[in-house]
Amino acid sequence: MAVTGAVMVLFLLLHMLGNLKIFLSKDSFNEYAHALRTLGDPLVPYRTVLTILELVLVVSVVLHIWAAISLSRRAGKARPVKYVAKKSQANGYATHIMRYGGLTIALFVVWHLLDLTFGVVNPKGFDSSPADRMIAGFQASRWWVTLIYFVAVVMVGLHLRHGIWSAFQTLGWAGRARYKALKGTAALVSAVLVIGFLAPPLAITFGVVK
Repeated sequence: MAVTGAVMVLFLLLHMLGNLKIFLSKDSFNEYAHALRTLGDPLVPYRTVLTILELVLVVSVVLHIWAAISLSRRAGKARPVKYVAKKSQANGYATHIMRYGGLTIALFVVWHLLDLTFGVVNPKGFDSSPADRMIAGFQASRWWVTLIYFVAVVMVGLHLRHGIWSAFQTLGWAGRARYKALKGTAALVSAVLVIGFLAPPLAITFGVVK
């Protein structure tokens, strides 16, 4: 679970950096999108490397979900009788974030692909440039899309904060001496990703990027 989570965190960091190119110019963003599809050119056909990377990501997501379900079932079998003492509010909160947050994120990813990748629900459609699709997708008249994006990204951040911290614990790094530092690292990485992903859509919605 920690390994597949790390793969997705790396993807999110790279994806966020690419999205921020919209602040430079539409051409810069389009060039970034084109570069992704021509990785390895001319040694391999168009979009080959990107497709491989997408398959790795999909496999990571599936394995991550499988690991979560397997761990949950294993925990249930190990303790078939519930504890008398109730869970702390913090632990209950984390459990709900990881369980329902993961479902929310999965549903959002489907919408996100239909909107900005395939253009099915985007005003500009598939034949438009990536920058035009992005700007059309978050225009002020579609404020509700930005709101959905905002909620989903915040859920991603909460999911990541708990997930990164859990990974540190799984790897045996979260000792007393490094507890605060690693807890802060998990929060910082999550905050950077949330801010980085929210900046472009909010800037487009409020007319900063046109």
